Amino acid sequence: MTRTLQSYVQGAWWQPAAADLAATPAAEVRDAVTGEAVALVSSAGLDLAGAMAYARETGQASLGALTFHQRAVILKQLALALTERKAELYELSTRTGATKTDSWVDIDGGIGVLFTYSGKGRRELPNARVQLDGPVEPLSKDGSFIGRHIRTTLPGVAVQINAFNFPVWGALEKLAPAFLAGMPTIIKPATPGAYLTEQMVRIMVESGLLPEGAVQLVTGSIRDVFEHAQLGDVVSFTGSASTAESLRLHPAVQTGGVIFGAETDSINASVLGPDAAPGTPEFDGYVRQLVAEMTTKAGQKCTAIRRAIVPAELADAVEAAVAERIAAKVVVGDPRTEGVTMGALASAEQRAEVLRQVQALVDGGGRIVLGGGQEAGDGGAGGAFLDPILLRFADATAARVHDTEAFGPVSSVITYGSPAQAAELVARGGGSLVTSVASADPEFVAQLTRRIASGNGRVLTLDRTSARASTGHGSPLPNLVHGGPGRAGGGEELGGVRSVFHYMQRTAIQGSPEMLTAITGVWHAGAATRDDVHPFRKSLQDLRIGDQVISEPREVTLDDISHFAEFTGDTFYAHMDEEAAAANPFFPGRVAHGYLLLSFAAGLFVSPEPGPVLANYGLESLRFITPVSPGDRVRVALTAKQIVPRETDEYGEVHWDAVLTNQNDEIVATYDVLTLVSKTPEPAAA
Repeated sequence: MTRTLQSYVQGAWWQPAAADLAATPAAEVRDAVTGEAVALVSSAGLDLAGAMAYARETGQASLGALTFHQRAVILKQLALALTERKAELYELSTRTGATKTDSWVDIDGGIGVLFTYSGKGRRELPNARVQLDGPVEPLSKDGSFIGRHIRTTLPGVAVQINAFNFPVWGALEKLAPAFLAGMPTIIKPATPGAYLTEQMVRIMVESGLLPEGAVQLVTGSIRDVFEHAQLGDVVSFTGSASTAESLRLHPAVQTGGVIFGAETDSINASVLGPDAAPGTPEFDGYVRQLVAEMTTKAGQKCTAIRRAIVPAELADAVEAAVAERIAAKVVVGDPRTEGVTMGALASAEQRAEVLRQVQALVDGGGRIVLGGGQEAGDGGAGGAFLDPILLRFADATAARVHDTEAFGPVSSVITYGSPAQAAELVARGGGSLVTSVASADPEFVAQLTRRIASGNGRVLTLDRTSARASTGHGSPLPNLVHGGPGRAGGGEELGGVRSVFHYMQRTAIQGSPEMLTAITGVWHAGAATRDDVHPFRKSLQDLRIGDQVISEPREVTLDDISHFAEFTGDTFYAHMDEEAAAANPFFPGRVAHGYLLLSFAAGLFVSPEPGPVLANYGLESLRFITPVSPGDRVRVALTAKQIVPRETDEYGEVHWDAVLTNQNDEIVATYDVLTLVSKTPEPAAA
């Protein structure tokens, strides 16, 4: 018998009871290549309200107990666990119609997202549970009342409703930032590839790495999700623009405070520059990219090129080159067969829908120039094969080419006569995930990009310099925003830590330095300090924020300034010429080099003996405020500002607040000193 897929909810695997299946028959999923039954999918009888409550309570508690860095480490471990068993995922992926390359994009691409967010989380977020957003805002003259912004985890559950084309990547690219933010996730895969997502979640569960309640899976419908959603929840949707719009209008979103994000179908474009004539690397790269976007995942990509916008005089050449490359490079068939480069669509129903949309494009003024005559027949054994289809529109402004997406191996060629017209054609898509521009002319690329950027989530420029390294038009990267305005949904997924912040609330906090220090875990000037032992003699286990050393003063002499100038070669006139320096509006006469003062400061605050401090690895936020003249005396106050233990190392980072003042207590310079400090009293072994 065909297996009924399981869901993973409230810490256990679950599947519908026979009585529930009898009342509400399960959906049948078939192999896209052979047509044989693969699985039954149903959520009949599932307690979705209970699953969401479990996430808010148990999941929030287990993730909330971890810092950003601890969550980041788990993401890496999950990526390694999936990598170890990815052969299982590849085997199932062929049943979706995916070639090995398609599966690599989905499976390895998804695993790569976990690796990327693990690294970015440890590099760009603190080893804490609160993230600081922006600098301190002084709110009183004496510094006793200050403000700043923080981000904290939203208190709900992140529900992801995914499309059928990327059963692994689609889930992991949403999971990674939510998990890093500390928000539990419920994954709802699309029915056609749900068996692949189920296996992915099974691997993660069996790894034993998931905090309790952090991840749940619902295979089957969750149509009533908004009936159980509440303030603090996030629902992320990938799918059609029309479905997204209907979900966006739900009262839970409109007035209930539920955050709704959408990434929807978009009529993406690729523009060929007028300089990119046949034979140029840009022309060849454009054609390669266009064919790749038509055939990778059988064109079932939200980022695929649907409109090839080319100069009128190059349209015939583009059409011929695309046909030639498809004939030479593309073999449609069973992805398990040697030599096949393009597999099947997700289902026979999807093939029929693509052909219906192709007919709409033809009725709207398009002419099929490649891949015609596929209307009859079942498309192969599984009913889901379709050869690439290229259309040509004589009227570049025809409404249909800009508003109808055939979600398969289909693209349309339209022409332009000027950069302004090319930009106007791009804009007719009503908002896109991505537009690419192939040209070696920087002026054309810059002019076009400035005009189209506001209508796109991403713009990729392609020329001979970047062609070899370029990841391509249709590849969203975890480092960069994936989303787009208007028809594309108005959302932003990925984009590095930007996407983490979608699952956090930004809040302005106000109060005394002591209170803000307690809230944030970061020392603020005016909060309590401690000067019992030189802080450089303390390991991370003993060091506390607010530990401070205030140095003795040091006089800066004219000989010091002259020696530093001669020794370094920095003989800038302000340091060497009294008359010229005095004529400068910023200086009273010859003044000390800023870097001389920093060197003196280091000598004043350092404790030189070997100990827990292992290395100085930089300065941040350096500002020189008041010039120092010969005869002035300077001293430094160094305070432990932030302590960041590294989860996988025997040391951590300490950010020190450094303030250099003169004999009149005027601030000379401010900056942060960054050091690496051993976690224990003895330095870590080399």
